[in-house]
Amino acid sequence: MNIELNISLLHDKIYRFYLIVFLTFFTSSCQATIPPITIKRLGGDQSLIYLGKDKRYLLLPVEEAMPEARIDMIVNNQLAGGMNVRLAREKIDYFVPIELTGLNHKSLVFQMKHIPDSAICWRAIDLSDEYDTSNNEKFRPVYHFTPPYGWMNDPNGMVYKDGTYHLFYQYNPYGSMWGNMHWGHATSQDLTNWKHQPVAIAPDALGAIFSGSCVVDKNNTAGFGKDAIVALYTSAGDRQTQSLAYSLDNGKSFIKYEGNPILSSPKPDFRDPKVIWHEPTKKWIMILAVGQEMQFFSSGNLKEWVYESSFGEGQGAHGGVWECPDLIELPIDGTDNKKWVLLCNLNPGGPFGGSATQYFVGSFDGKSFINQSPNLTKWMDWGKDHYATVTWSNAPDNRYIAIAWMSNWQYANDVPTKQFRSANSVPRDLSLYVQDGECYLKNQPSQELLALRTQSSEKYSFGVNRDYNIDSILGGDTGTYEMEVTIKNKDAEFIGFKLFNTLGEEVDIYYNLIDKSLSMDRTKSGEVSFSKDFPAVTTAPIQPNAEMKLRIFVDKSSIEIFGDDGRFVMTNLVFPNQPYNRINFYSKGGSYHVDSLQIHKLELANEPY
Repeated sequence: MNIELNISLLHDKIYRFYLIVFLTFFTSSCQATIPPITIKRLGGDQSLIYLGKDKRYLLLPVEEAMPEARIDMIVNNQLAGGMNVRLAREKIDYFVPIELTGLNHKSLVFQMKHIPDSAICWRAIDLSDEYDTSNNEKFRPVYHFTPPYGWMNDPNGMVYKDGTYHLFYQYNPYGSMWGNMHWGHATSQDLTNWKHQPVAIAPDALGAIFSGSCVVDKNNTAGFGKDAIVALYTSAGDRQTQSLAYSLDNGKSFIKYEGNPILSSPKPDFRDPKVIWHEPTKKWIMILAVGQEMQFFSSGNLKEWVYESSFGEGQGAHGGVWECPDLIELPIDGTDNKKWVLLCNLNPGGPFGGSATQYFVGSFDGKSFINQSPNLTKWMDWGKDHYATVTWSNAPDNRYIAIAWMSNWQYANDVPTKQFRSANSVPRDLSLYVQDGECYLKNQPSQELLALRTQSSEKYSFGVNRDYNIDSILGGDTGTYEMEVTIKNKDAEFIGFKLFNTLGEEVDIYYNLIDKSLSMDRTKSGEVSFSKDFPAVTTAPIQPNAEMKLRIFVDKSSIEIFGDDGRFVMTNLVFPNQPYNRINFYSKGGSYHVDSLQIHKLELANEPY
C-alpha cells in the first residue's frame, strides 16, 4: 500500500495527531491479519504448522491416555530434529514446551503425524515467551530431586568437579511419561540444593540418549584436553551402541565425538556404560549391561575398547534384564581392608516385584570380577522404589555417594502426578560391614542432609504396652520431616508404629522379632488404586539387637527407612492426601521402651522451580 503524505501538513498539530492515529490503526490491523499459528492439512492424519510470530516456546497440549504423535522439526526444508508427544485429542492434561530460541520462525515448520484433524490440540497449540514451571503438584517432594517438568528415570553421568556435583538423568522434556530420552542436567554444591541446567545431551541420528556415566580425564588420555569431563552413554536407535561426548567447560555443554559409536555388539540389550579408572592397570574399565550379564572392557584412551570378561551366569537374581551397573572399591568398617562391589540393577525380578538393585561383593583385577559369595543374592534396598542405583565419579574425600531412581517400572508411568514424574532417593554414603563372616553393603544418609533440619521436637522417652499416641508430629507440619527413633525391647514380639493422618490414611512400620524382620505396609497409605502392584508390604531381614535404631525420612510422596546405622534400608513411595501428622506406637505379646524419639522438620534453603 502506498501512502502519499503532504509534508507541509505535519506542521499542523491536528493533522499530525490524526496521522499518528491512522498509522497506529493501520499497523495493528496488518499485524492482526497474521495468525500466530497456521495449520495446513495434508490428509492421512498429517499436518504442517507454520509460525507467524517469533516466540520462545511452542506450547503443546498433552493427553496422557492418547497414543504418541510424531512431530518433526524442519528448518529451511531440512529435518532438524523430532519428538514423540501424546497430543491431546479429547481433553488437555497439561502443556509441554518446545524451545524455539535461536531459530528463525519464518524458516521453521513442524510436521505433525498420527493426529486426526478433529483432535482438540489444534485449537490449543500456542506460542509464548513464558512457560510456568512453578510447583503446582501436591505430591512433589520438598527435599528429593525432581525435574522441573516432564519425565525422569535413571540417574546418569554423576560426576564431581571443582566443588560441584553434576547430576544427569534420563529425561523426557515433552511429557511426563517415558520417551524421547535426553540427558537432563542439574548441579549442586551440597547434594541437597539443586540448580536446573539446560539439557546436556539430546537425541541424534544414532538414536535416543540412554544411561551412562561421566569421568574426569585428569591425564588427557582421550586427547580432548586435561580435566575434560567425558560422558559415555548408550545411543538407542535400531541397535544399542555406545557413544562418547566431552565437555571443556565443566559440564555446561557437551561436544559429541565424531567417531561415534565407539562400541557395538550383536546383542539386542547392550547398554548403560559405567566407566572407572583402574589404577593398578592404568586403564579405563567399562562395565556394560548385556542381557543378563555384565561385560567388562578396557581402554587406554576412552575411544578404543577391548573385551576382557563377562560376569553373571549362575550369580544372583535373574528375573529380568540386568541394567545400570556400577563397580566401586569400598572400605570394610573397622578394618583397613577393601572389597570390590558390583552394583547390578534388574527389571523385573525384585524381591517384591518389578525393579530393584542387587549387588555382589568380591575382587577385581582389571580383567575379571569374582563374586566371593556365589550362592547368595544380596539386595541393596528392601523397598519397591529404589532402582538404577549408581555412584558419583571423582567424589571428594574418597567418598562413595550413591543415588537411585525412586520408583518402580510396574507403575512408574501411572503414579498420580502430572507436571512431573519421578524423584531420586536421598544421597547415601556406602561402605561395607561384616556379619557372620559375610560382607554386606551399608547405606547411610549422606551428612549433607543434616543441614535440612530447621525445627526439632523435644526428645521423647516413654514405654509402650499396647498403645501410645502422639497427636501432633510437628506444629504446622508440612509432611516433610526426619524421625530418629531408639527402641529397647522388654518382652514384645511385635514392635510397631503407624504414621497416619486425619483421613485415616496410614503407613504401618513394624518389627516382627519372631521372624527377625522389619516391614512397611503401605496398603492404606493414601492413593493406591492407580496400580494393582502398588499396595504392598515390603520386608527386610534384620539382626535384632538390645537397642534398635531407625532414621526415617518422610517427604510428600516417599518414606525411606535406614535401620541399624544403614545395615538395612527400605524405600517406598506413598501418596497421602494429607501429611502423616500423627503417630501410634503399639506392641503385641509384651512391651518395650522408646528411649528416644526426635523429629526434625526438613526444608530446602531455596526453591528450585
